[in-house]
Amino acid sequence: MASESWIVDNLNNALNTWNEKLGEIWSLITQSPETFKGGDIWDVIVNIHGAVMAVGLALLVLFFVVGMMKTLGSFADMKRPEVAVKIFIRFVLAKAAVTYGLELMMALFRIVQGLMSTIMSASGIGGGTPTALPQEIIESIENVGFLDSIPLWAVTLIGGLAITVLSFIMIMSVYGRFFKIYLFTAIAPVPLSAFAGESSQSVGVSFIKSYCAACLEGAIIVLACVIFSVFAGTPPAVDSSAAAVTQVWSYVGELVFNMLVLVGTVKMADRVVREMLGL
Repeated sequence: MASESWIVDNLNNALNTWNEKLGEIWSLITQSPETFKGGDIWDVIVNIHGAVMAVGLALLVLFFVVGMMKTLGSFADMKRPEVAVKIFIRFVLAKAAVTYGLELMMALFRIVQGLMSTIMSASGIGGGTPTALPQEIIESIENVGFLDSIPLWAVTLIGGLAITVLSFIMIMSVYGRFFKIYLFTAIAPVPLSAFAGESSQSVGVSFIKSYCAACLEGAIIVLACVIFSVFAGTPPAVDSSAAAVTQVWSYVGELVFNMLVLVGTVKMADRVVREMLGL
């Protein structure tokens, strides 16, 4: 409900933007790349993946030949059955990784999605807890005279701008995760072809780890949102005996700090996962 005070309306609009973006994160984080934005982006990525597969298969042969030449001391080693079988199995597995790489990557993504669903169920929080302006602050602001409201305007403008900016920074990080998954999926056949050579297989291993890291970012983001939801459930304390500007400054300052912690954790999700995986 709209207030008669512009200051209250401005703060409420900033908090509504934050709640909207936080709710959008809960909605986006549970989506798969196939359904994101109606699936149009996924269709393009799948087409690119299919076109790049031809390049991946060509590189597969190249990595296989180069790896075989580096591994074998001479072609006479190929006459040994155990060596021939080992090389044949490596080629078959590498060929399967390139051909069925898309299915493998989506299987890994669904495993992470299941992990995020488990976290949500265990926390008992199915969505973000809305952040609202306490009634005590609303009443204090509405009872302030014109001259006393001037410093409140400054505090409100600064606080509202900070909350709005943090909202968009946070949602951009979530969108960035989807774009990284799309990029990994589109170019996957090229790095996966490196599994064909023993000397180049580290490229394929690094690619799989990096893709898993991009998927696991979602789990870190969910954990961060769960923690913030608990924070939001216990809003900053308000001293009703203090001046209105002091109340607003104290409340907005602590609220922005909590939001900075959440946004910082979301932004660092990539780094946290990479440290977990040793990348």
